[in-house]
Amino acid sequence: MRIDSYSFGRIVIDGKIYTKDVLIFPDLVISPWWRKEGHLLKIEDLEEVLKEKPDVLVIGKGYSGVMEVPDVIVQELAIEGIRVVVKDTSEAVGVFNILNYRKKVAALHRTC
Repeated sequence: MRIDSYSFGRIVIDGKIYTKDVLIFPDLVISPWWRKEGHLLKIEDLEEVLKEKPDVLVIGKGYSGVMEVPDVIVQELAIEGIRVVVKDTSEAVGVFNILNYRKKVAALHRTC
């Protein structure tokens, strides 16, 4: 999967427009991606990611970086062998596109 473009509230992945938050897997996009507490990421919000066991997870915290990603989540994912990159979504998109991992996943909040 490749992210073609991102702007506040809108993301284009492999030519398809999404207007809800997304989880991007190598062969699948899940949208909408809902979180239990909107702007606070919890490990339960990443259930599908944990099943996939990617090499790397890129987390986009939103346009202005409002979504909180607690350190404990990054640590839990590291214990599972998953490298985590946390950025504002604009930066996360660029990182996701250049990472050269076979199994990479992105969890992207589009707004805020």
